[in-house]
Amino acid sequence: MIVQVYQAVQRTELFSKIVVATDDTRIFDTVIEHGGEAAMTSTEHRSGTDRIAEVVRDMDFDIVVNVQGDEPFISRGPLTKLLELFDDDTVQVGTLVHELDNDEDLQNPNVVKVAIATSGDALYFSRSPIPFRARDFIPNRYRHIGVYAYTKDALLRFVSMQPGHLEQAESLEQLRLLENGISIRTACTEYRGIGIDTPEDLEKAQGQFQ
Repeated sequence: MIVQVYQAVQRTELFSKIVVATDDTRIFDTVIEHGGEAAMTSTEHRSGTDRIAEVVRDMDFDIVVNVQGDEPFISRGPLTKLLELFDDDTVQVGTLVHELDNDEDLQNPNVVKVAIATSGDALYFSRSPIPFRARDFIPNRYRHIGVYAYTKDALLRFVSMQPGHLEQAESLEQLRLLENGISIRTACTEYRGIGIDTPEDLEKAQGQFQ
């Protein structure tokens, strides 16, 4: 899986450096064996974001993109849209969303929903259907895709913050940014992602590889 993700990002030709951040020697060794670059991190991190911050802290870059290890179908199109958000100098954090189009995803707590302002900034993320009228397919319902981009300053500030009440209630770390007044700009894409969090998700992914 991790090799598929690495190679998918590599094929976009958008990035000057691609590194897999991990605390697992099996993942590290697999990436190296397939010609990739990997970095071992502390085992004490609470999340992948903390792991990335450790790796890039002493690097010189403008934007870092976090593609999680369960996005094997990521491609150039959505990542280009994500990077283009930073053409606006006020953007510190960006992420991808996809328009929700079925009730199953709307009701599934493993599918994270996001409410978006007219500016394109995220208002709130939730595992519950939002807005409240859960079964009415009103316009502008969005599913969050967990691919992020940060300025270096925003990333390092993020990992220095303590988890807030909303983050803990929803088990969604991006709410830490909103609770601390850091906006997250969204880019809507046709890319749906899979986000492999359950055995059912893995089965769907394996089906697409066949």
